[in-house]
Amino acid sequence: MTIEMQTTDLLTIAGKTYHSRLLVGTGKYKDMDETARAIAASGAEIVTIAVRRTNIGQTPGEPNILDVLPPERYTILPNTAGCYDAETAIRTCRLARELLDGHNLVKLEVLGDEKTLFPDVIATLKAAEVLVNDGFNIMVYTNDDPIIARELEAIGCIVIMPLAAPIGSGLGIRNPLNIRTIVENAKVPVLVDAGVGTASDAAIAMELGCDGVLMNTAIAAAKNPVLMASAMRKAIEAGREAYLAGRMPAKRFASASSPVDGLFF
Repeated sequence: MTIEMQTTDLLTIAGKTYHSRLLVGTGKYKDMDETARAIAASGAEIVTIAVRRTNIGQTPGEPNILDVLPPERYTILPNTAGCYDAETAIRTCRLARELLDGHNLVKLEVLGDEKTLFPDVIATLKAAEVLVNDGFNIMVYTNDDPIIARELEAIGCIVIMPLAAPIGSGLGIRNPLNIRTIVENAKVPVLVDAGVGTASDAAIAMELGCDGVLMNTAIAAAKNPVLMASAMRKAIEAGREAYLAGRMPAKRFASASSPVDGLFF
C-alpha cells in the first residue's frame, strides 16, 4: 500500500480511525504466545474476544488475555459468541462494558443453530434494538440478506457484518452478489465476517467493496498461523487497492495487449 493511501484511506468505526482493515479473533490458538505473535503479524488494530469463553478479568487468578493484547495497543472488541438468545447476548454485552470500564463498542452475534452457527436474525434484531437504546456501538454479525442488513442499519448498528460462509467453514465467499448488494446499499461500514479460508478469499471480499474482513479460524487453524496472518494482511491490502483502482471490464473474447492498428507490414 502506498504511503499516501496509508495516511488517507482509513477505516472509521465509532469515531476512531484505523489503518488496518483486517480484524482478527483470539480463539483456537495453541497458547497465548502464538495468539500474540499471529495478531502482531496480521497488523490488525481491532481484536475481538469472546466474553463467555475468554478471561478478560471476570475470573481473577487465571491468565488474562489482555496481558498479551493490551488495550492501549489494540481496540478490544468484546463479542457475544456462544449466545443463542437475545437476553444472553444483551447480558454479555453489559458484562463486557463493566469489565472494560464503560467500553461501548461490541460485536453482537446471536446464533440460531449449533450445527451451522447461522445467526438467529429475529433475536439479533431484538438484541440490537435494546443495546443501541442502552448506548452501545454495535457491530453486528448477520446473514447475507440485504433486507436484514438494511433493518439492522436502521436500528442504529454502526457496522454490518454479513457472513461469507458458515463460521469456521473456510468455504470462502459463497454469495458475492448479496455481499455486493449489501455494500452498495449501506451507509455504514460493511465487513465480511465468517467463512474466509485463505488469502484469496480475503482479497475477493475487499474487491467486492467491503470495508474490511474479520477472521479467526482461517489464521488460527492454519499450519503456520503467524505466516497465514501475514498473508491475510497482504491480501486485504491488495484487495483494497484493486477495488479502488477499478478492474478492467470482463470480456468474452481476446483483446490484444499490443494494438494491431497502424502496424507497418
